[in-house]
Amino acid sequence: MTSKYFPDPADATPDGLVGIGGDLTPDRLLDAYRHGIFPWPTYAEDPMLWWSPDPRALMPLEGMHVSRRLSRRLKSNQFTHSVDKAFAQVIHACSVGPGREGGTWLTEEMLAAYVHLHKLGHAHSVEVWQEGELAGGVYGVAVGGVFAAESMFHRVRDASKVALYRLIEHLNARGYQMLDIQQWTDHTGSLGAIEVPRRDYLKRLEQLVDLPVSFCS
Repeated sequence: MTSKYFPDPADATPDGLVGIGGDLTPDRLLDAYRHGIFPWPTYAEDPMLWWSPDPRALMPLEGMHVSRRLSRRLKSNQFTHSVDKAFAQVIHACSVGPGREGGTWLTEEMLAAYVHLHKLGHAHSVEVWQEGELAGGVYGVAVGGVFAAESMFHRVRDASKVALYRLIEHLNARGYQMLDIQQWTDHTGSLGAIEVPRRDYLKRLEQLVDLPVSFCS
């Protein structure tokens, strides 16, 4: 499975850097995700950096770790959720303000690129609402049977965790086989994230990227 734009991720630098430069057209972005590569710039004014870290972090689709407090949140009527109803709001919330979780790398160029990808049907969001106000959310990119979660945010305690839980429900209901979260953190680890060697991740990715799975079916 040779990329149109990138070298083999197996030849990445020790910290996972695959390439430098290039635009953020839908074709290049989708080619990157199909090969286990994602954009992550250091500074907005610098050339784009493309990564495939080793090890790779995944969130098991058989279920995230749900604390007693989160379980109570899920069973209450405090939050409602939706899918693809406010993608632009979610990604912008991931890029600015308190409660962003991994979103500081989102430049204006990237925001525009992912909103475009959403309009084309490849990028998606799960939103969590409280009393009609956006309380949290998560967004990412779907390729075949894989969903690559990019970032999440919360404005109300636990709202991002609820968004992730609802995302996992949605993916399972539609036949997705893998939830890629790219890099492990203490926070995602507390929710059940695991790490796998990049070679194992890439082998499984190759088997899944052409599955006829639809996020919105």
